Amino acid sequence: MKLATLRDGSRDGCLVVVSRDLSRMDDVSEIAPTLQNALDNWTELAPALHERFTALDNNPESGTPLNQADCLSPLPRAYQWADGSAYVNHVELVRRARGVDMPTHFWTDPLMYQGGSDSFIAPHDDIVMGDESWGIDFEGEIAVITGDVAMGTSEQNAMEAIRLIMLVNDVSLRGLIPRELEKGFGFFQSKPSSAFSPVAVTPDELGASWRDGKIHHPLRVTFNDQPFGKANAGLDMTFNFPTLIAHAARTRPLTAGTIIGSGTVSNKKDGGPGASIIDGGVGYSCLAEQRMVETITCGTPKTRFMRFGDHIRIEMLNEDGGTIFGSIDQKVVKHRGPGY
Repeated sequence: MKLATLRDGSRDGCLVVVSRDLSRMDDVSEIAPTLQNALDNWTELAPALHERFTALDNNPESGTPLNQADCLSPLPRAYQWADGSAYVNHVELVRRARGVDMPTHFWTDPLMYQGGSDSFIAPHDDIVMGDESWGIDFEGEIAVITGDVAMGTSEQNAMEAIRLIMLVNDVSLRGLIPRELEKGFGFFQSKPSSAFSPVAVTPDELGASWRDGKIHHPLRVTFNDQPFGKANAGLDMTFNFPTLIAHAARTRPLTAGTIIGSGTVSNKKDGGPGASIIDGGVGYSCLAEQRMVETITCGTPKTRFMRFGDHIRIEMLNEDGGTIFGSIDQKVVKHRGPGY
């Protein structure tokens, strides 16, 4: 089943089911007015939603055309957004570029931060920033939306709590991160609103590519209309989604609608740091990782962070070349509000 949230003038939008090829949609707000409502009542409502999805997908003449630009993030706001760092290769590169050893427990105990979830960017809306000097960066990631998760849940039960899967652009301000981390309280200003793919899908929609709590497809990142990354999300993922969910629920329950992110999708190359596409690698899912590899190999980064007018596109395709989640397609623009 594929679900999306359309703009309707309200904060939380209108729930629709979407055909597998993302060409058509059907308003299902009479079953569940919002995605959060569907998640709150998943056992009761999911069968009816799936029935409408099947009817839409089986009848090419049904529904109305879907315009991805009309979509909000599937959850325009959420009770919780917790982002992990499941691809430890990314963490290792960060520390190597800084000349700092990585503690061994980073390979066994996931990193995770709690992001702002009160306002997400729509997948085709601009990324509005005040200053290029903030070090504007994209981060291509995978995320899951959970049902209710009990405190202390097992990884097996965590797997069963995964309701939906989507893509993420976890916008990061690299220039603000160091001073925030020095304070010892973690990210805040350096992690502004994130954006999620237009469509969220149930795990069964991924078929054999969803296994071991991971998606085994390349995450395609295009920066200023040039291929930038195609790292496989199923490779080099040290912590799968059940592990991340169980980690988040170790000391607290998670409510239905909690979003858990994978962190930046990152692949190694021949046992070492990754390489750009032009150099025969699979590229990167964020600018910072390319800069880190440049620092490690050349002594200094050469790649710049994003500037106003830059364009980022994040997408995942199935075996037939069709889009699974739709695209995150955004441009960076200058904030024109007070103080800027």
